[in-house]
Amino acid sequence: MLKTRQILGCSSGLVSHRWKPYSSTGSRQVSFISISTCSKPLLLSSSSSSSTILPTTTTLLLPGSSPRRTRFGAFSMSSAHSGPNPGGPSSSVAVQSAGNVRKINFCQWCGGPTKHEIPDGEEKIRAICTVCDKIAYENPKMVVGCLIEHDNMVLLCKRKIQPSYGLWTLPAGYMEIGESATEGAIRETWEEACAEVEVLSPFAQLDIPLIGQTYVIFLARLKKPHFSPGPESSECRLFALDDIPFDSLAFSSMVVTLKLYAEDAKAGQLKFHYGIINKKPGTSPSDIHAYTLDYHLQS
Repeated sequence: MLKTRQILGCSSGLVSHRWKPYSSTGSRQVSFISISTCSKPLLLSSSSSSSTILPTTTTLLLPGSSPRRTRFGAFSMSSAHSGPNPGGPSSSVAVQSAGNVRKINFCQWCGGPTKHEIPDGEEKIRAICTVCDKIAYENPKMVVGCLIEHDNMVLLCKRKIQPSYGLWTLPAGYMEIGESATEGAIRETWEEACAEVEVLSPFAQLDIPLIGQTYVIFLARLKKPHFSPGPESSECRLFALDDIPFDSLAFSSMVVTLKLYAEDAKAGQLKFHYGIINKKPGTSPSDIHAYTLDYHLQS
């Protein structure tokens, strides 16, 4: 969900979670369970309708598990590239990492007028209140969502809102204050697809510096064989890997995520991916096939 939510026809209930340790037999690392109810469920149908990186090593420790070494290696995408996600309120804002700053004219604390200059000891232009001297710091937004696997298919939602009305996306949206990334992903899946899911493991983290967004996508499974469109979706549907509508996806983040998933699934081994989505110079934000996936690391 990439705008203020309006809950129509869906009522969520108790949310609980359970963590499971990593198993050397190949079981996934995290189990997070959400319990909720939804009216008018829809029964599932069985029909299917580079950059060079220096390898690095890190340690991953989850509750109830022991540390394990995770090797990240270099990767390059040979497929067509696409650009930053145009969705969300921050889509028109060039963040400071790109060399720009959003024009903030008034202080959010006292309402006084601001000036734009580099504060002492810093390197970037900030909005500074001329009355109370407070500095307005802007931080990226985190988008969380679920890539739901079922019978070798994935669940996509057709957007009923702007931006990207009528295009397909994974159920995802902005993480809210007071919730974890997994809680936010489960909530967004419920709101957009009325689907009860169990989060299995993280799949991808994709940074989009130009618009100040970071995507965290989790692999998940349906707890019940039912789903239906939420208030921001006009349709929910399962797609086989070869039927994923790559030319009708809503955002470049969805293109990258689903391409990586399809490649992993066909290779028989799902990995965790990190990458930076950069827009090709001179292209429109709506051109989802004009990106580079840089600094791509995979476990």
